[in-house]
Amino acid sequence: MAELIASWPAPLLYGLGAVWAVLVIATGVVTVLAHRGAANGAELVARTKTWWWIVAPISAALLLGATVTAVLFALVSFLALREYLSIIPVRQLDRTAILLAYLAIPLQYWFVYDDWYGMFSIFIPVYATAAIAFRLVLAGEARGFIRSAGTLQWGLFLTLYNLSHVAFLMQLDMAVPLPAGGAGLLLFILVIVSLNDVAQYFWGKLFGRRAIVPKVSPKKTVEGFVGGVATSMVVAALLAPWLTPFGLIEAAAVGGVLAFLGFVGDVTVSAVKRDLGIKDSGSILPGHGGILDRLDSLVFAAPIFLHYVRYFYGA
Repeated sequence: MAELIASWPAPLLYGLGAVWAVLVIATGVVTVLAHRGAANGAELVARTKTWWWIVAPISAALLLGATVTAVLFALVSFLALREYLSIIPVRQLDRTAILLAYLAIPLQYWFVYDDWYGMFSIFIPVYATAAIAFRLVLAGEARGFIRSAGTLQWGLFLTLYNLSHVAFLMQLDMAVPLPAGGAGLLLFILVIVSLNDVAQYFWGKLFGRRAIVPKVSPKKTVEGFVGGVATSMVVAALLAPWLTPFGLIEAAAVGGVLAFLGFVGDVTVSAVKRDLGIKDSGSILPGHGGILDRLDSLVFAAPIFLHYVRYFYGA
């Protein structure tokens, strides 16, 4: 244990410390607002409490290493896929194909744990997709085939393939030194996409006038989007020297792209929910909704971030 503690990079500890400090301050502010009868006070309290349950296991995983991180995100992918399948209509005869989808979770994260990038990058798009399609064919019912195949394949990409890129950040072989190791990269993307969500909500509440995608997410505004992107760029530039190999301008640009991709993921999942006629994908996270409601900002940001870092800085 002493060796593990000694291996923790100081920038990672500073970064986690900053996250916890912000959470403590936010908890205090929200508690005061709730006691003063602020609008949405109860919801803000619930959201903040849930953030404690989110931040604690992620912090522990980052400190305990790549294996624990892979296990944690495998569990998250399982919960996300289960939630997804609970809101998406499926046929009874698709049960075996659904089982194959669940079995893909430990396999995909085994490739993460084993640092097998080649198989990690193609297992879901090629092998899992082919296996599920073939099993649906063997079911012998062509009616509804496209819907079932698309539902399961889209679910795997949304809840497993794209999300597993977050965990693989811990395994990247780098050609340049990282101030906080792979954990720093993971912390960086989590902070930026989460901050973007909060900042878009904050700026939208203050200045929001024009809806950006009114038929999909009426509360998303142009002003909130711009404010979120700008905030993410500033914070990314401040965090980059501690957690990433990026220079100042590059960090700001990466922060802006992550904020944009986070927005795209958010409204994409919103479109899924609106198509199904539901507000939240679940209720496991009080104040936030379901797992998908919290992870939507990562589904496109994580893969592009990993491949960007690997292409320009990988060994």
